[in-house]
Amino acid sequence: MENNVKKIHSFGQSIWLDFIDRGFISDGRLQSLIDVDGVRGVTSNPAIFEKAISSSDMYDGDIAELSDGKRTTEEVFFGLAIKDIQTACDLFKDLYVESKKVDGYVSLEVSPFLALKGEETFEQAKLLWKQVDRENVMIKIPGTQPGLDAIRKSIAQGININVTLLFGLPRYEEVALAYIAGLEDHLAAGHEIAHISSVASFFLSRIDVLVDPMLDEKGLGEYKGEVAIASAKKAYEIYKRVFSGERWEKLAAKGAQPQRLLWASTSSKNPAFKDTKYVEALIGPDTVDTVPLETIEAFRDHGVAANTLEDGLDQATLILEKLAAAGIDIHALTQQLEDEGVEKFNAPFDKLLKAIEAQAAKA
Repeated sequence: MENNVKKIHSFGQSIWLDFIDRGFISDGRLQSLIDVDGVRGVTSNPAIFEKAISSSDMYDGDIAELSDGKRTTEEVFFGLAIKDIQTACDLFKDLYVESKKVDGYVSLEVSPFLALKGEETFEQAKLLWKQVDRENVMIKIPGTQPGLDAIRKSIAQGININVTLLFGLPRYEEVALAYIAGLEDHLAAGHEIAHISSVASFFLSRIDVLVDPMLDEKGLGEYKGEVAIASAKKAYEIYKRVFSGERWEKLAAKGAQPQRLLWASTSSKNPAFKDTKYVEALIGPDTVDTVPLETIEAFRDHGVAANTLEDGLDQATLILEKLAAAGIDIHALTQQLEDEGVEKFNAPFDKLLKAIEAQAAKA
């Protein structure tokens, strides 16, 4: 029987793993996911690295070596993370070449402390790009208002960018246009643009966690678990509009790749929902889904792969209209989620830095 996860790729969607850990790479489990499940990339974030470094002694030697008094704790962290990212990039290099630079990417995020500091974000993106020194790395930049300029400038420097922390449709469109503007800048400076790749990471389950209780209060309980999916389907409509037409065609003629939508936060937080719900609902061409390990295992076991992304677009429009009519301001709520998302990455990063300091003190 064909592997359920691998089958997703036949509908034009790439599955990336939302997890990284040194032991997971070194013992062959990541390679197995590539071979068996057709996993085509990896994403990481501060919370993922916090778990990896705090729960393993595999980093202790490097912490001792890097904690030489010349580096800040944050620089020690990036030294650890870059080593893992480089190893993973090397594992995916063949796929990167074979897919003609569409897949095979590994993402590393800038410091979450910079989420609202555009110029510093851009400077760190340049530094991390240089330090990782792999053409199949993506630097993650939060899609906050200050992040928009950093995204454009980074693309204009030829850096692959994974825009993270997107919840709202207006902000997603701003991000897509920042990518296009960055490509135009890079082209105008006399450079090739075909090698530049980017994804826009649209977060799902957190939307439903916030909105679902409000639906019950407004008598719209039948739409629980559907608002995030409706938003994602509308985001795909925006994607198809922005990456078509005269402005885009000029770039496409020079080999530009569209900035694919990436579905993030795809594990079901509500036990009443099927554990593969968000993955199943949004399979479609020219998209990426970054999935935690347990969701990959669940999909392998009982997931249903089908081309679903553009099903029910009228229903998606209707759901968002009903929210507005009931006085639920989705734009205010998605801004709230973005603000909370910044905090949710700051806390584990702070915890991670403290854990590194404690380990360094033992050395």
